[in-house]
Amino acid sequence: MAGSTFQTNPYDLYKLLDDCHRGILQLPDFQRSWVWDEDRIKSLIASISRSFPVGALMTLETGGEVNFRPRPVEGAPADAKQAAPHSLLLDGQQRMTSLYQVTLRSKVVETVTPKNKKVRRWFYIDIRKALDATVDREEAIVGVPEDRVIRTDFGREVVLDLSAPEGEYAALMYPVTQVFDWDRWQDGFDRHWRGDEHEVVRETFRAFKRQVLESFKYYRVPVISLDRRTPKEAVCVVFEKVNTGGKPLDAFELVTAMYAADGHELRKDWYGDDQQQGRRRRFVGTLRPADSAAGILANVSNTDFLQAISLFYTRERRRDAERAGKAGKELPAVIGNRQALLNLPLAGYKHYERQVEHGFMQAAKFLHMLHIYRIFDLPYQSQIVPLAAIIADIGEAWEHEANRAKLVRWYWNGVFGELYGSAVESRIARDFMEVPRWLEGGPEPSTVSETIFRADRLKTMRMRLSAAYKGINALLMKEGAQDFRSGQQFDHTVFFGENVDIHHIFPQDWCKKQGLKPAIYDSIINKTPLSFRTNRMIGGVAPSEYVARLEQGDRHTPAIERQRLDAYLRSHLIEPELLRRDEFDAFMADRQKRLLSLVEQATGKAAYTGGMPEEGVDVGGDADTVEAEMVMGA
Repeated sequence: MAGSTFQTNPYDLYKLLDDCHRGILQLPDFQRSWVWDEDRIKSLIASISRSFPVGALMTLETGGEVNFRPRPVEGAPADAKQAAPHSLLLDGQQRMTSLYQVTLRSKVVETVTPKNKKVRRWFYIDIRKALDATVDREEAIVGVPEDRVIRTDFGREVVLDLSAPEGEYAALMYPVTQVFDWDRWQDGFDRHWRGDEHEVVRETFRAFKRQVLESFKYYRVPVISLDRRTPKEAVCVVFEKVNTGGKPLDAFELVTAMYAADGHELRKDWYGDDQQQGRRRRFVGTLRPADSAAGILANVSNTDFLQAISLFYTRERRRDAERAGKAGKELPAVIGNRQALLNLPLAGYKHYERQVEHGFMQAAKFLHMLHIYRIFDLPYQSQIVPLAAIIADIGEAWEHEANRAKLVRWYWNGVFGELYGSAVESRIARDFMEVPRWLEGGPEPSTVSETIFRADRLKTMRMRLSAAYKGINALLMKEGAQDFRSGQQFDHTVFFGENVDIHHIFPQDWCKKQGLKPAIYDSIINKTPLSFRTNRMIGGVAPSEYVARLEQGDRHTPAIERQRLDAYLRSHLIEPELLRRDEFDAFMADRQKRLLSLVEQATGKAAYTGGMPEEGVDVGGDADTVEAEMVMGA
């Protein structure tokens, strides 16, 4: 029977803070810096002073499979860095660092105001207010400047001077730096208030000691202790489920911490520093247009990059097993899931990182060839990972016409089969294995062989976030669609220079006046890429009217002869005469057939023209979310 790998025990707060001071309890190096503001620190002190719970901590015993580089809590002495920690604090860094800073460290605390202004503070407890049941305890916690003097009137008038112990005694302001060791302070306090006439004041302090200071002395914190047997996957899940810092820890952060133990700065690889441009900046700048903040790779995440590398590493492990004669036995899987990322050794990362980065750069060029220029127009962000990995694997061979044609076909089958919407890890791994074999003459990959596109699907493509919707738009531009007004094809320069986007062919206002339903006129069948100026010129009038306007021209736009305009319209798979006669129904039926032929050409297979059990509906959401539309895929 498997035993539990964790225990839950209460620990004395002072013991935990002292362990932080001595370096016995440290932080994993990936943990964020201490960031709590002055008001949150006051609230924490107030809670401890009343013995209120402030939440459990979680620690991980060192020396196990998860080998993180440690660092002491902020403000710990230099000796703490030389110590070998027994445990790492996984959850509770902000609380423990705050308490350590204001109690045991005995130095001014560098923090921020709620408005994020940097300040240096000493913290005190107002003894009288702390004993007053009618006063909120947080009001009794006072932060004073570094010189321990509170002033008003732009610094001209001193309100409270705590710069010497006598000032503290006189004002009955107790320093939080001494909540665990009050004897010396009490001795000075008693001398300051000696004499029978001050017995009431001395009794006030004794009551404060019983009601407030002993709360610190006897305070116990529940600690969930993970032992060294805890696997990497479990540690990752723990962070996602219980980390109270508000930011779930992803696999990249865990891998960063594990590589750091071997002296490698993975974060610098990705984000860079003052001396080195990181991989993220290179991705953001890849094929970035002059007027845009980011290129097509800008949303590639650090975990996407590690996922692509893990595909190479796990495939190599599988090949090693095959070469070792383990055929027939269960071979290692080729995977790119979170567990694979956590098991990716530093040597494997270093071996494949440059090759995979080049694959992503080439993938950006591939997408531009398909007239996918913006992140907003990318059908599936998740499909970039296998695309980059495949290109990285086959190298320059992707530029050969026959291979490129197959890659294009695979890509569009993924888009129009709507196969990269969710639960894509297994598909990514299959495509990484199957597509290169296909390029070498092997069988079709499952993404190609299993895809079925329904003819009626075109009627239900209405949402701008639909992957297939974006695919139609890109295909039209790739096939040479020309702007109605200028006749320009939508290459990279025109696309950004003319602010091209998807617009209605039969304008919305006209459709509404005819009583047509949005579910019909908003489909991709009635939309096409147009420049902003052309769409504004079309306006909301009948197609026959704007076609005539384009032929006649105006003071801003020269006239377009009928034959040439017809060619522009046909480049969008539009029959011009149906526009001139405002025949909406006939137009929709005709263009559906033409668009269907375009999809069939892209996917390399005939569409399914059978009936649909029910009408599909776009639901929006992220482009990589499975839409509740009636599609049929793998």
